[in-house]
Amino acid sequence: MRVTPCQAALAGAIGLNLLLFYCAWRGPGGSPPPCRPPRGVPGVTVILRDFEDFENDLAGTARSFASLPVPVLVAAETAPYPPVPLPVGVGFFPLRPVAEHPPPFAHPELRVRTRHVALVPDGTRAVPGLLERMRDALEENAGTTRLVAAPVGSGPLRCLELRLEPREWTARYGPAAPGLCRALEGPAVLLLRTRDLFALPFPLTRPVPTALFIQATLRGWGLRVLPATFPAARRPPVSPHGRWKSQNLAENRRRRLMRELGVKREVLADGRERWYGCGKETPRCFGTVHARTPQYLLAGRWTPPCCLRALRETARHVTETLEAAGVRYWLEGGSLLGAARLGDIIPWDYDVDLGIYREDVAKCRWLAAVAAGGEPVEDAEGFLWEKAAEGDFYRVHYSRSNRLHVDLWPFYPRGGVMTKDTWLGHPQDVEFPENFLRPRVPMVFAGFTAMAPNNARAFLELKFGPGAIENPEYPNPAVKRLG
Repeated sequence: MRVTPCQAALAGAIGLNLLLFYCAWRGPGGSPPPCRPPRGVPGVTVILRDFEDFENDLAGTARSFASLPVPVLVAAETAPYPPVPLPVGVGFFPLRPVAEHPPPFAHPELRVRTRHVALVPDGTRAVPGLLERMRDALEENAGTTRLVAAPVGSGPLRCLELRLEPREWTARYGPAAPGLCRALEGPAVLLLRTRDLFALPFPLTRPVPTALFIQATLRGWGLRVLPATFPAARRPPVSPHGRWKSQNLAENRRRRLMRELGVKREVLADGRERWYGCGKETPRCFGTVHARTPQYLLAGRWTPPCCLRALRETARHVTETLEAAGVRYWLEGGSLLGAARLGDIIPWDYDVDLGIYREDVAKCRWLAAVAAGGEPVEDAEGFLWEKAAEGDFYRVHYSRSNRLHVDLWPFYPRGGVMTKDTWLGHPQDVEFPENFLRPRVPMVFAGFTAMAPNNARAFLELKFGPGAIENPEYPNPAVKRLG
C-alpha cells in the first residue's frame, strides 16, 4: 500500500505526541530515565537576534558567518522592515506566535539542529575557526562553565560580578574578582549549548546578553572569556534620529526584560541605580492585600524596592506636613517596630502607620477638608489625602494612581488611656496609656527623624508581645511565616 505524504505527516505527529505523553507519564522519578531533547549534530548555529530594523548591518553580518560555512538564523518577532536581502541559505523564523503557522515555526528551538549555538551581535565579522575554539573551550570546562564569550571590535570588554537578590527584586553589578565573571560590559559573541539556551524561560528575550547573564547567574552557570576577538564591521555613523530610536527601544526592551525576570532595581558597578518598578504615574506593584499578607510574600519575596522608596517619600512628606501644621503624631504598629529594629520600614511591610491626636485634625488643612466629608484632596506635591472607607481614619496615598499609603489613626485620651473609634482586629491594635506620648521623642525612621512614643520597647511589647523587636515575624504567621 502506498503511503501518501499526508498520511506520513499524520503518523509522525501521532508518534511525537505518544513520545511526549510517555515522557510526562514516566516523570523524573520513574524508570527508564526522563526524556531529554536530542543532543543534535556537531557544529555551531549562529543566531542573529540583537539588531534594529533600521540602519543595521544584518545582511553583512549574516553573509560573513554564512561563508564559514555555519548555519545562520535570523530571529525576530516579525521580518525586518524595511526588508533585508539575506544571503541564500540564511533562515528566518518569527518569535511571535502566528496562528496559521504550525511548528516548527512557532517553536524556534526546533530550528536549531546543532549541539551549540552562538548569539552574535549586529555588525560582527566572522573569524575562521574562532567559533570552534569557543566550543572547545566550553567542552574543556564542562563543569560549571556554560557560557563562553569573545569580544567584538577593539573596545574593551569588562568582566563584572553579578549578584542577584530575588527576595529584594535587585541585581547588583560590581568589579569581578578572578574567576568570578558573571556578566560583561561591551559587545561580545556568546556561545553555549543549544539545550542549555532553550531550557531557559527567556532564551531570546532582548537585550539577549543581559537576559542570559541574569538567568545564568540564577542557575550558578560559569562564564569564560576568550582573549581572541571578532572584528567589527566598518559602518557609517548612526544618524541622530536613528540613535534616538535605538536608545528608546533599548530602554523599553530593558524595562520589559526586568519585568519578566522580576528585577525592579539594578545597582550598577559605578554605584548608579536603575529602577523598573512603580512611580507616581503608575499603579503600585501589588494588588489588594488579604489577611495582612501581600501576594509577594507568598511568592517568597519582600516589598519591591520601588514601593519602599515611595513609602519613605510619602512618610517624610506626611510627617513634615503634620509638624508644620502643629499636629501631634507618632510612629505606630509595624512602622515603630521597623524604626526600633532597623531605623527603617520593615523590608516586607506594605504601608506606614502613624497615630495622631484626634483633636488636632482640624489643624491640618488637608485632614480638615477630607474630615468634613469631602472628596479626596490632592496636595501641591501630588499626594492624595482621603478618609478611609473602612472606618474613622485617614490615608495619604503616594499619588492618585499609585495607592501606596500612610495610614493616620486618630486617637483620643479617655481616663489616661489612648483609644480610638475604629478597630480592624489586628493583634497589635490595642489601647495604651497616654504617658507613652508625654513626651514624644524623635526617632530615626526611613531616612529622616520622626516622632515616637518615649519608651518604644515597652510600647511595642504591649502591642506585639515580649521580644517583639528581637524576633521578627511576618504580619500574619497563620498564613505565611518568616523563614
